[in-house]
Amino acid sequence: MLAFKAFKGAGWLVVSRFVGRLVDFCTLLLFARILTPADFGLAALAMSLVVVVDTVLEVPVTQAMVRLDVIDKSHLDTGFTLSVVRSGLIALIVLAAAWPFSLINHNPQLTPLVAVLAIGPIARGFYSPAMVHFARQLGFRQTFLLEFSGKLCAFAIAMITVFSGGSYWAIAANFVTNSVTAVVVSFLLAPYRPSFSLRRLSDFAGFVGWFSSAQLISALNWQFDRFLIGATTDSTMLGRYAVASDVSVVPTQSLIGPALQPVMAAFSLITSDQQRMRLAFLKAARFAMLISVPACVGIFLTADLVTDLLLGGKWKDAAPLLSLLSLSVIPIPYFQTLYSVSLALDRPRVLFRLNGIDLCLRIVLISIGFYLFSITGVSAARVVLSTIMFAFYLHEVRRQLDLGMWTQLKNLWKIGFAAIVMVLWVVMLRHELGGRSLNHVFELAFVAGTGAAAYVGTLLALGMRLIAGQGRFELADRR
Repeated sequence: MLAFKAFKGAGWLVVSRFVGRLVDFCTLLLFARILTPADFGLAALAMSLVVVVDTVLEVPVTQAMVRLDVIDKSHLDTGFTLSVVRSGLIALIVLAAAWPFSLINHNPQLTPLVAVLAIGPIARGFYSPAMVHFARQLGFRQTFLLEFSGKLCAFAIAMITVFSGGSYWAIAANFVTNSVTAVVVSFLLAPYRPSFSLRRLSDFAGFVGWFSSAQLISALNWQFDRFLIGATTDSTMLGRYAVASDVSVVPTQSLIGPALQPVMAAFSLITSDQQRMRLAFLKAARFAMLISVPACVGIFLTADLVTDLLLGGKWKDAAPLLSLLSLSVIPIPYFQTLYSVSLALDRPRVLFRLNGIDLCLRIVLISIGFYLFSITGVSAARVVLSTIMFAFYLHEVRRQLDLGMWTQLKNLWKIGFAAIVMVLWVVMLRHELGGRSLNHVFELAFVAGTGAAAYVGTLLALGMRLIAGQGRFELADRR
């Protein structure tokens, strides 16, 4: 019953995130046709500074309150106060860093662009904390309404800006409008009378401390490559890399991430039962990887077609980058499931440790890759890094839930085998089609469709079944 309720909540989140990412994707496609790689590179460099500060100062108000047994008005007031203080710090730090950042990167255009982009995370600090009640009840219909309205308004403003000749300012307009609209809609959906108080700070302090430390390292992890490329190459090269990286994470951001968001709330309800936690983790991880693996591998195999059809000819140099980067995304859903378990068990220090290991390896591998093979080397280094980190994820799950590595791998072997069959089929098919002048739309649709059929068919042949109904939603193996 719990799994089915979590699935219903995840359904709204998946729809919400899918629709949101669809709007984002349409926006990206239009931007790619109108703007230049240099425009994307400039925006990506400015965004990297804002994202690092935003992530470092992240206050996990919702996550901290979801795990509490009872939430009263004083909890909401404390969460709101922490968020507003965070917004003030973001404003001070970003505005103080904008000018030096532009000097370091030898580009005066960065100063005003960074300042405008900072409005987005500043506005999010005024988000209604009462939205947490919907998360605790695993009811995410309101989240769908909030995210969809924000994306729709952002799309409209962005299109007006870009068609008015706003160039890279359209990217900033899209980012800021989305955040401001979400704040307004949050108060319409979850009315809350703002009041400043730190009365319940003790319920947040320990959680926020470890979480913020983990976020600091996580921010450096996700932006280190962009800082490195932006500081040593031109905006055009950074733009190609940034767009390829953004497209590569579409499967995890559109489907896996939102589907796993209610999983933390579900985990928090069964933390006292170790056996149920083990089974719940295995089911959630398996379902996440079931979707992630074929999506990422599919992009890897068809990156040239995807780039040509969606982004246009001027982005063809981004295709090899997209192909490699899509492989580096495969283990992310496993980490996202582990992330939910760690927060449900009130162990954010685990995230700090994993992010610290990731950062150390990332600095070494990406620096070597960039030195040897430029941005192609960076992309390849990320694949190596993700493979190594997957081993650390398996080890951490064994520590937290007493699930052996072999048990975890056995839980996923059918997915891996089906992916190998899909790869063999697609490679042979594309080789046969290579000498023919096929329409790229038809070729992509045919290759993707038959590849998906090979993947699903292999899973069915191996006895994997999806059980849905009567309060159940899970993957099961035929006995």
